[in-house]
Order: sequence, then C-alpha cells, then structure tokens
Amino acid sequence: MKVFAISDLHLSINSNKPMNIFGPVWENYLEEIEQSWNENVEENDVVLIPGDISWAMKLIDAIPDLEFIGKFKGKKIILRGNHDYWWSSISGVRRELPSNMFAIQNDAIKIGDYIFCGTRGWTVPEVEHKTPDDEKIYKREVIRLELSLLDAKRLQTNNEKIIVMMHYPPFNSKVEDSDFTKTIEKFNVEKVVYGHLHSYDKKQKLILTKNNVTYYLTSCDLVGNKLIKIV
Repeated sequence: MKVFAISDLHLSINSNKPMNIFGPVWENYLEEIEQSWNENVEENDVVLIPGDISWAMKLIDAIPDLEFIGKFKGKKIILRGNHDYWWSSISGVRRELPSNMFAIQNDAIKIGDYIFCGTRGWTVPEVEHKTPDDEKIYKREVIRLELSLLDAKRLQTNNEKIIVMMHYPPFNSKVEDSDFTKTIEKFNVEKVVYGHLHSYDKKQKLILTKNNVTYYLTSCDLVGNKLIKIV
C-alpha cells in the first residue's frame, strides 16, 4: 500500500469559479491532477487531501466535487480546510461521501499498517496572536489535534505508523516550535501532511524534517498539480 497526498484542490465542478484567474499554474490543473493520479495510484493505495476541497457553500453543492474525487482509484481521506464552508456536520458529510472516501474530524482511521488522524489547525503566529479570537481558535485546534492523536493511539494495536493531516501549517514561516509540533512529537508521529499555502509562498520548503518528524506541504499549485508520495 502506497500513501499519496495533495491538497487545496478548490473544486467547482458545477459552478463558474475558474482557478486560472490566480495564475498560469491553474491552467488545466484538474487534467494534470487526473493524469498524475491515474499514473500512480492503485486501488489499494491511500490519497490524503488535507483541506480546501470545494468552493461550494452548501453540502449539496459540494457533492459533484466529492464525486469527482471519488471516481479515482484508491481510498481517499479528506480533512476540512478554511474554505470548506460546505462542511458543517461531520455526520452529514460522511453520509454524502462515495464509498471509497473517508472524512476525518478530530478522530482517526486505520487502513492497513497506517493510522490517519488530524485537525484543521490554525495560523501559528510569528510573535504573538493578532487577536484574542485567534489565540482562542489556536488553543482549541491544539486540543482537537490531541483528541485525534488519542483516538489514533486507541486504534494502534500492532505498532501501526501514525500520519497526521492538518490544513494549516503546524508552524510559522520560521518553522519554529509550536503547540502543534510539540503535540505531534509527544505522540511519536513520523509524518505530517498539510496545505493552505499557495504559489506565492514558494519560499516554503515542500518537504522538511524537524525533530525527527517529516512535514510535507502538498498544495496542488506548489507541487505542480502532482500527487506527492508520502509512503
């Protein structure tokens, strides 16, 4: 079983919201993702999609976008991003997912020798939080990350490897320690995938290792609209 990741697809299959207004990297990007998917992924593989999946505002309008992902090979695990306004109740989302798609929200799922868990996350400040609300959300997301990791540990019956999904980067632009990275390290996680950053953030490293944890930035426009192999 191989594990791939790609994030920030910003799909709008049944609506008029072209992504190419954000630059040439978005020209024919869905065709490029489809080609990469078809060339690399087999039915027993897993593809992680950590957020910003659809521009839809309501779940019913996101269904065509979910079905677009569902038609590809492999098991897909999705996580909510900051633009996924259609994602309200987790039970509602799970009811509408194709049979080969799974949604994570502060919990975990085991597939083969791996356990996948995570939470959306929040902006990690360079110095301090901009507002009290930012600090409140940040602390709440740290708690949610720990809850998901506790659920992963519950599922870990045969020393399975844990892979964390987050939408926001778990550190600031200086890659400094944060409550997210400290929590990840406390649970002996080896790999983390995230997105949120885009082509204007090219200074960010796509793969980096910090305190024995490897972090993968997988926003589709930053990775050339190709799936990144994690395992």
